[in-house]
Amino acid sequence: MFKSLLVLSFVLVFSAVALAQNKSIYTSLAAKKCKTLDVNKGMAGNYSGRCAGVAGYQLDVYLDDERNSVGVVWPSKRVVGLDLWNHFGGFSELGETAEWRMKGKQPVALIVRLKVSDRGEGKPPTSYLIVSKIDYVDACVTDIVKPGKSQNAIAQRLAESATTRPCKKTE
Repeated sequence: MFKSLLVLSFVLVFSAVALAQNKSIYTSLAAKKCKTLDVNKGMAGNYSGRCAGVAGYQLDVYLDDERNSVGVVWPSKRVVGLDLWNHFGGFSELGETAEWRMKGKQPVALIVRLKVSDRGEGKPPTSYLIVSKIDYVDACVTDIVKPGKSQNAIAQRLAESATTRPCKKTE
């Protein structure tokens, strides 16, 4: 009897935790999958494009002076730039996938990879995961996860609480 109650309690707790967790949907940030908005504006090599997202949201991708960033586009077409280039001094490159963390049908967080040339010339870039919160009117970077064997899991855990976390100050 005690063993059955213990198992039932575990199942109920596990089910409640599983229901509370956000789900992931992945979309592409690859230039070939995005619509080009502008090229070479201000400087040769600059680019901006609009990529598919989820639930009516989209992402704008930006390349300016060999530094990358993204902007969140609401269904209303309002755009909020995450200004990733203000968090790092070096040249950067976006990963090709965005991870949207969904609560039901609403995106509540975004995770993107940013490879930053911050280790000196000739050395490989550092691959960070950038966690941003998304609410009904705003978005901002909340966490920057350094490389490590649990980097993805850490970023997803931080995304779970992103809506309650403060915006990260830029350098």
